[in-house]
Amino acid sequence: MTADERLTTSFPLAAYAFESSPLGAARVDAFRDYLPYQADNRTLIVEEGGSTLAAASAIPMRQNLRGTVLPMAGVAGVATHPLARRQGHVRTLLHQLLDEMRDEGHALSALYPFRPSFYARFGYAGLPKPRTVTFATADLGSLLRLELPGEVRWERIGAAYPAWRGFTERCLRERHGFSVFPEYRAVGLRDRDEHWLLTARVGDAVTGAVTYRIDDHGGTLIGNELLYADPLARALLLQFFSRHVDQVDRITVQVPPDELPELWLTDLAVHVEARAARPGSSAPMARLLSVAALHGLPAGPGRVRIELTGDRWLAGSHLLDGTSGSLEVTSDADGRTPTATLTAAGLSALAYGVLDPAELPLRGLGEVPADAATELRGIFPRRVPYVFADF
Repeated sequence: MTADERLTTSFPLAAYAFESSPLGAARVDAFRDYLPYQADNRTLIVEEGGSTLAAASAIPMRQNLRGTVLPMAGVAGVATHPLARRQGHVRTLLHQLLDEMRDEGHALSALYPFRPSFYARFGYAGLPKPRTVTFATADLGSLLRLELPGEVRWERIGAAYPAWRGFTERCLRERHGFSVFPEYRAVGLRDRDEHWLLTARVGDAVTGAVTYRIDDHGGTLIGNELLYADPLARALLLQFFSRHVDQVDRITVQVPPDELPELWLTDLAVHVEARAARPGSSAPMARLLSVAALHGLPAGPGRVRIELTGDRWLAGSHLLDGTSGSLEVTSDADGRTPTATLTAAGLSALAYGVLDPAELPLRGLGEVPADAATELRGIFPRRVPYVFADF
């Protein structure tokens, strides 16, 4: 679909699937405002008799996989007309969409599923969901007395967007699982200009950042993703929030899945929540679209042959060798090499670091003998990915 064609095809269908319905005239008019932020999305539809039956889009993104930044296809806007559901249209679209994105060099794909088991059939593995942290502003009082090196800068996101974008690019390079939108999509945050941007700085370097808004006097300071490079940056950001003790009652922020907010301060009472439910509150999923994506990744010691089965994009026999510290993927191995049979979701779960090899047979994601499990465990140490981008 071209940009203008989306206005009458994929946009209304996705709105019916994921928004309140029926739409008012103002919301329909607002679709045109979204076009610049969809500029280079790949959108496919199923059409019959002039009517759109199903639609799916891919956003050309980038994601960090174990320290290597790779092109990633973010799948979004997957929707089917209510009278055309359960007829295989989404399967047709996803096959075509991922074929095209893979051919263009996208080695990874991620999405937020309407039902995880549906996308598991397409080789996607579940990833952890970020945590929402809520605490009383008054509990940050101990930070008010600290003299911290560095400073914070407080600006509207519309003016300070380059600092935010620059720091998310740093996180992309440094954080496993981290993903970012293409610039044409990311600038929507700048153009809407609906948030404050708080940055922590040491010298000229941004070391932490968070966007936020305040809902009302005596209410909640609603922070989005709390990003920081080190504990000092986190302390600088929280110290700024502590100055709102006579303005807001509580603060919420989003943190990565492996964060431990209960250890930030002594006597900090926090509520930490990660709610995954369907419909409406799903954890992300991701998959490899190419075995070549593994080549050159940092790896632990291990050597194993994998047989990939049941997938459109990952197939065949491959030797994984991490003994040099950099993963090598080749097609030959001797008969003494331990062998595991994996589905695409099984290999993806290992690559993203979310499952132990011993868990794969229990989840129907492969057959992994004990000797192969030992090798795979060495090659793919457990990691906690943080997807960040929400789409």
